[in-house]
Amino acid sequence: MSDFESQLRAASLRVTQPRLAVLAALRDHPHVDTETVIALVRAELPTVSHQAVYDVLRALTGAGLVRRIQPAGANARYESRVGDNHHHVVCRSCGAIADVDCAVGHTPSLTASDDHGYVIDEAEVVFWGICPDCAAEPQPQ
Repeated sequence: MSDFESQLRAASLRVTQPRLAVLAALRDHPHVDTETVIALVRAELPTVSHQAVYDVLRALTGAGLVRRIQPAGANARYESRVGDNHHHVVCRSCGAIADVDCAVGHTPSLTASDDHGYVIDEAEVVFWGICPDCAAEPQPQ
């Protein structure tokens, strides 16, 4: 039994070819949008419908096997790295996204100044900047 099959069964989800294909696509291509997931899945399963992929993404996200992120001004993206509270860095120029592990030690920006009575269990941080590829491009004068 594959690791993906075990993950699906542990989440009480049926093992289907579209679910396995989506998990594989996200393992190999983190931070991709829905249209990219559809294209990647169709490379393996040419007859899968758009709606099937949307349904799979919704089910996998709901089961906690996939994480949906949506940086401001961008389409939703999906990744299979779950179970930790990592953050992201986003390029303002090309939109590339990379994972950033949580800061260690004193992190005042990750502690709410007033929790309003909430039991906080996660902080979402998005760092913005210019990726190395875009920074290396000549700038117009």
